[in-house]
Amino acid sequence: MEYTVEDLSPVKKKVSVTVPVDEVNASLSATIAMYRTSVDLKGFRKGKVPSSVIEGRFKKEVYSEATQDLVNVHINEIIGELNASPVSRIDFDGGELVRDEEFKYSLSFEVLPEFELPNYEGMDVEMEKVVVKDDEVDEVLNRIRGNMAEIVPLAENRPAKDGEIAVLDFAAYENGEAIEGIAAENFQMSLGDKQALEDFENLVKTVAPGESKEGDVTFPADFINPEFAGKTVTMKVTVHSIQERKLPELDDEMARKAGGFESVEKMREAVVQSYKQSRGQLCRSQAQTTMLEGLLKTVDFPLPESMVEMYLENLLQDQKIKVERQGKSIESLGKTPDELRADMRPEAERIAKTQIFLVTAARKEGVEVSEQEVDMQLQQMAMKSGQDFRAVKDYYAQNNLLFGLRDRMLADKAMEAIFEKANITEVEPKELKTEA
Repeated sequence: MEYTVEDLSPVKKKVSVTVPVDEVNASLSATIAMYRTSVDLKGFRKGKVPSSVIEGRFKKEVYSEATQDLVNVHINEIIGELNASPVSRIDFDGGELVRDEEFKYSLSFEVLPEFELPNYEGMDVEMEKVVVKDDEVDEVLNRIRGNMAEIVPLAENRPAKDGEIAVLDFAAYENGEAIEGIAAENFQMSLGDKQALEDFENLVKTVAPGESKEGDVTFPADFINPEFAGKTVTMKVTVHSIQERKLPELDDEMARKAGGFESVEKMREAVVQSYKQSRGQLCRSQAQTTMLEGLLKTVDFPLPESMVEMYLENLLQDQKIKVERQGKSIESLGKTPDELRADMRPEAERIAKTQIFLVTAARKEGVEVSEQEVDMQLQQMAMKSGQDFRAVKDYYAQNNLLFGLRDRMLADKAMEAIFEKANITEVEPKELKTEA
């Protein structure tokens, strides 16, 4: 196999490959040999089917697989020899192998740009001290109390208030006709959590147990279901009972029930330690971010478009999920898809520039990511998504995504390597808001 490399741009390469006849025939023979071990044809013993028969009966499959296997071998070899790091899918342009004929094809892909790194050794970086306030710890302990609260019937007969739970039936009507899909029986509605429409919650707060009332409820104009967006309906409500949360005493018994702590003091110490750990990570992350922002201002280089596009798609998907969690649709933002992309592109470019800088720094520092580390990362991803590890790994391999994953892991390691060489000065903290 021979190849030539053409730089289409500072971040894009094209590799033209020529495969001699003997390698073409050898690849076809290897694939046919694999078929012979597994194919079961009538009239032949398994493993004894002549190669000519295999090639005749399964020509389409054999030639396709042989081409794919050969190109994959070449990709790994070429990428290794070029010491290149593709940041995009590797595009293949060519046909299939033909016996006794030379095979030519081309590969094109984007790579990281080359640039000179600034000197970051001994760089002055400020990092906030880790401080945990008493009122923050008290807030966590009260939240634990709330989670352990006993739900009991309300003693007095009155409408529910914020913090209480109303058990009710409800149904929506329009022009006297029931609206399908907006009704429930014995529904437990927690008030004050903003989990329901404000008009509906206000109506429930006027109904005592055993009573029924109705009132108008208007859906917001950006409601996720466009069928009801901006519509006003009549909601009928019957409240069966009201429950309240009875908080336990903050004592040693509660501490034992909450997590097996010996005492309230031990539980408080655990909360403080949790805060210190999470806040310490946050302070370190903030210091690293500030350090990196300063370094990025000193360099400039072209960005691979495929890399920017990947991060742009991720940002758009994150935005879509965010607004849908608020019960709205992406259209509620009042912008066209092109306008949203234009708004988010600077952030996508910033992320791409950061990634490129850190991967380049990783090379300088001699930081590497092993196959075992990649597999561990894929295993964690598989467990988080509830998928099979092998299926996840095969997907990444078949879609040429392993290079990108490895580079992201390299970037994380590079950040730590750069930070370790910085001159760190601890400073008094600003107001940090982090839950333990």
